[in-house]
Amino acid sequence: MAISPSSMPSASQEATSTSTSSNTFKKSRGRGTAIVVYMLFLGSVLAVVTAPIGVLIAHMKRNDAEEWVASHLQFQIRTFWVGLLGGVLFTGIWHLLGWIGLPAVAPWALGYLYFTACLIWMVGRCGVGITRLTNNRPVANPRSLAFGGARVTLADR
Repeated sequence: MAISPSSMPSASQEATSTSTSSNTFKKSRGRGTAIVVYMLFLGSVLAVVTAPIGVLIAHMKRNDAEEWVASHLQFQIRTFWVGLLGGVLFTGIWHLLGWIGLPAVAPWALGYLYFTACLIWMVGRCGVGITRLTNNRPVANPRSLAFGGARVTLADR
């Protein structure tokens, strides 16, 4: 079966179709909320109080969001609680290292390394989430401890 030029969509029809599907995703319930929560999490790098506000919003809006957006909200909730648990556990270990009589530089160096690793982890998760959200894709595995099932590389394609 041959395709005639009259049966092929014109460039303006394709653009209209693309913008219509794009607008459908942009109007998805909860999408704006997920964007705000990612920004609050990234803002917590400078002001720690924004992360608890973000997780509170994510908890409140998770059931009202469309399924693919709810995966982002679940991913954000998991990011907050795993990060908080890791921080509490490490703070206990950090104090224990100080109490057992190690030179003061050892716990402090370990603390800075841990803090840097946590910062990279949190910013990386937010980056993966924002990328998937702006591409109108759910988080593949929102309960993941890493990056939600995304393959993260530093190479160009």
